[in-house]
Amino acid sequence: MIVEAKAVKLGDNIDTDVILPGKYLVLTDPAQLRNHAMEGVAGFRAKLRDGVAIVAGENFGQGSSREHAPIALKAAGVRCVVAHSIARIYYRNSISIGLPVLQCPGILAEVHEGDRLLIDLARGQIRNLTTGTTVNAEPVPNNLLPVLEDGGIIEHLKRKRTHR
Repeated sequence: MIVEAKAVKLGDNIDTDVILPGKYLVLTDPAQLRNHAMEGVAGFRAKLRDGVAIVAGENFGQGSSREHAPIALKAAGVRCVVAHSIARIYYRNSISIGLPVLQCPGILAEVHEGDRLLIDLARGQIRNLTTGTTVNAEPVPNNLLPVLEDGGIIEHLKRKRTHR
């Protein structure tokens, strides 16, 4: 699975309260959640026009185990998250709802805001189409790629059930 997107850079320790403030946990509709994704990050919504890949530092998605956070990002048009490190529960929640995530130590130094990225999830490679460089990341495990390709665990299970 390959994702192409424009980079939007964030720093370290972006927790689930930054991704989606807790007061919106009463919402369940992705169309409503997307309106509040990263609302505390100045200028973030304006960068979502053509689909983006979030490029972040350490501990992306730390905090509570809410699925609302990756759902809001996916609904807002985020195509992938690439971070130096990703909180374990956030990683699993993202895969479960069909939002690709990759861990790539040192990625912040390799990408500039607005760079075009070609992200190969299976190989764990991030090609920066703007600079011509390639960075290696931890690939998405083979058993999780079909879940992402199907759009999340629910759609994956539905597909498996109909292909019996």
